[in-house]
Amino acid sequence: MHISEGVLSGPVLAGGWVLAAGGVALGLRRLDYDRLMTVAILSAAFFVASLIHVPIGPSSVHLILNGLLGVVLGAAAFPAICVALLLQALLFQFGGLVVLGANTVDMAVPAVVCAVLFGPMLRSGGGLRTVAAFCCGFFAVLGAGLLTALALALSGEAFVATAKIILLAHIPIMCIEGVLTAMVVGFLAKVRPEMLSSGLGVGLVQEKS
Repeated sequence: MHISEGVLSGPVLAGGWVLAAGGVALGLRRLDYDRLMTVAILSAAFFVASLIHVPIGPSSVHLILNGLLGVVLGAAAFPAICVALLLQALLFQFGGLVVLGANTVDMAVPAVVCAVLFGPMLRSGGGLRTVAAFCCGFFAVLGAGLLTALALALSGEAFVATAKIILLAHIPIMCIEGVLTAMVVGFLAKVRPEMLSSGLGVGLVQEKS
């Protein structure tokens, strides 16, 4: 869901940079040193998943995994996503440096919001945890699509039609990511329950054997 260079208006770009800077600063403040490896691994997973994409106008359709990053990292999803997007822009010209702030906000904000909203269900374990994990994967992508569409729409009426197409094209991705996030969360709850903490005071209970 990369927005290309030269598409967004100046105010949208500026707003994206301000919000991204605040999110990255918050994420770094809440990042514990012993979780650096987890952040690096998930940032790499985000990087790889986004490499396989189908171009649609000024954006593209691909796996995002932002919901999973939100569940595991919480606010630390901001720096993890920002670094991955920066490397994609530098190495493969996906997105760009000028739109880095807006792209970071589009993907990281829904991830953190979903982790907070579904945190109580994630802590409960069992079937509710599975439902919550699916919702995190599904709605994080939906939120990213909505924010991307909003950024395009605010940049000019010419992008309104493209914004609608991008949002509709990501509906299958939402379902896939919901299922994938639920599976990964279920697996981690059994083998590494300590990883399932959002970093925002939303921790997950260890599954009883």
